[in-house]
Amino acid sequence: MRVIRTGRLTLEPQIAAHAEEMFVVLSDPAIYEYENKAPLSLEWLRTRFTKLETRRSADGREQWLNWVIRLPTSELIGYVQATVRPEERAAIAYELSSAYWGRGLARDAVEAMISELVQHYGVCRLFAVLKGENVRSMRLLERLGFSLASPEQHVTHRVELGEVLMRREVGCK
Repeated sequence: MRVIRTGRLTLEPQIAAHAEEMFVVLSDPAIYEYENKAPLSLEWLRTRFTKLETRRSADGREQWLNWVIRLPTSELIGYVQATVRPEERAAIAYELSSAYWGRGLARDAVEAMISELVQHYGVCRLFAVLKGENVRSMRLLERLGFSLASPEQHVTHRVELGEVLMRREVGCK
């Protein structure tokens, strides 16, 4: 994994040493209105980040690519991640502290990650699963060229009730 720089952000490969700073970011209750829940403890997060540093699933079929998002002031504000699967596919996710919503930073970070996935990992099919009520995230994905997946793809990807699957193809053959 490489460090990725945009005009406003730096995406650093996530490592266990980021856990303390990220614990503060991920303790923001606003980011859990629709998705997931806050980390149980700093130690739990450090253990999780250590596992993710392997960059591979236990069976070796998936690559786990996780970057923390850093501002020029050195402050961490969130993360972007991709699970790269066989057949040029990747599932993406992201979370930013609510203090940074509405500034285009999530868009910059996700665009930079997508570019990295396409150019250096051969990904051409991108997917994201989110709660149907999460309009802010859906709009972000739409601005990034994602569209609602077909009902068949929802079934194939085992999308749960209340969730939607967004998809984007980038230069697929």
